[in-house]
Amino acid sequence: MPPILNIASYQFVEIENPSELRQSALAECNRLQLKGTILLAPEGINVFLAGTENEVRAFLAWLRNDPRFAQMEAKESWSEAQPFSRMLIKIKAEIIRMNHPTIQPKKGRAQFISPKQLCAWLDRGTDDLGRPVVMLDTRNAFEVEYGTFANALNLQIDKFSDFPAAIQPHLTELQDKTIVSFCTGGIRCEKSGLYLRELGAQHSYQLEGGILKYFEEVGANHYQGTCFVFDDREALEPTLETIGLDQSIRKNPSKIRD
Repeated sequence: MPPILNIASYQFVEIENPSELRQSALAECNRLQLKGTILLAPEGINVFLAGTENEVRAFLAWLRNDPRFAQMEAKESWSEAQPFSRMLIKIKAEIIRMNHPTIQPKKGRAQFISPKQLCAWLDRGTDDLGRPVVMLDTRNAFEVEYGTFANALNLQIDKFSDFPAAIQPHLTELQDKTIVSFCTGGIRCEKSGLYLRELGAQHSYQLEGGILKYFEEVGANHYQGTCFVFDDREALEPTLETIGLDQSIRKNPSKIRD
């Protein structure tokens, strides 16, 4: 097993004083010699961390000791080297920016589908009701270039806050289909799924845990290529192994949070 454990996790939950949590979380991360990025906002927390297994699990235990984060789950992968250069904890207005105030995942989630059930739908070509299934990629266009589900709808957006406007022209063609929105780890779909429901798309779901969870539970079935990640690993194979960093094809990873 490679020596570095990488985790991605998030929780939509009310955080009344992000500054106070930032101070205590940063102290704990520094104590454990972890590196990565944590985003805090009144709507929740978004975590990308890497370190030795004992230290990463110690931080998760520390975080889950707070009742607000007791149920947080983390998607795991391993690497030979530390993919982050420093430890940052930032306070934002949103942990994933959509600029659509009515969408509040902390008040309730959209419908979700497990990776294994999705694979069964894609094997068959329809959902359990016989409706055609459309995979909706909610990621930025450069991420999609690395890989996506076969025949997925790519909105060609530059940042996630473009999603609401970009999906509008497709609503008519999607009205008789079942929509499954997906992203890297699930966080963007928490908002896109709710937005689709707001637009009246009743047969819409989000892929639970995103592409990374799909890789973990299913593998490469119906997926083409790799999955871009926002650290120096660059992208992961469906086996969750690192493809390695190639700066010649890497595209402005600083926009992950937009």
